[in-house]
Amino acid sequence: MIVLRTAKEIDVMRKACVISAEALQIAGEAVKPGITTYEIDKIAYDYIKKQGAEPNFLNLYGFPATACISINDEVIHGIPSKTRVLREGDIVSIDLGAKVDGYNGDNAATFACGKISEEAKRLCDTTRESLYKGIEQAVAGNRIGDIAYAVQSYCEERGFSVVREYTGHGVGTSLHEDPSVPNYGTPGRGQRLLPGMTIAIEPMINQGKKAIKCLPDGWTVKTLDGKLSAHFEHTVAVTKNGPLILTKL
Repeated sequence: MIVLRTAKEIDVMRKACVISAEALQIAGEAVKPGITTYEIDKIAYDYIKKQGAEPNFLNLYGFPATACISINDEVIHGIPSKTRVLREGDIVSIDLGAKVDGYNGDNAATFACGKISEEAKRLCDTTRESLYKGIEQAVAGNRIGDIAYAVQSYCEERGFSVVREYTGHGVGTSLHEDPSVPNYGTPGRGQRLLPGMTIAIEPMINQGKKAIKCLPDGWTVKTLDGKLSAHFEHTVAVTKNGPLILTKL
């Protein structure tokens, strides 16, 4: 069931989204050669708690950390570890959120660890830009397929592939709500967008082929061909005046 939020509810939700965005920014600033993913996760956890919020990924479906931290060919859901040390040239996707006053925020970005390759930079830049192409279509009266096609076409025209198995989603009093928001699809198809919808748009884009695999830990998802993957996400409200990015600082 899709829940439409009032302007007042969206204002309350914005607080959780701002804390989420600040935590992501601080975690991203910590991405440097030599740091562990566990240390980055703790930085995010401490910040969210200091703001009086709760890290909404922690223990969700059994996930053991505040942030999903995925490196290089890891697409999503990487588990932070005291033994996973970042190295020069890594690209590091961090996905996290906070809950406060009953509402959730959710956002993600891929960060460069030191100097990265030109191809890695092009992947990250394309994925980030595709997110904003999708957000441009989050307009009342459009359909989910308009968002999906905007992301897909932008990335595929540049030689990258779109992960199919994982999608964006509604966000609100639960972290994952209806509707699903795929990153591939057909314009003019799917759920119609209405004012008051709050959704997470999150392109997961691969350097090589779209095929993925899940590791034996039951969480970490990697590209099947071992090539790089990038991930960017914002929580967005559909309003009568156009899309409002709630996780934008």
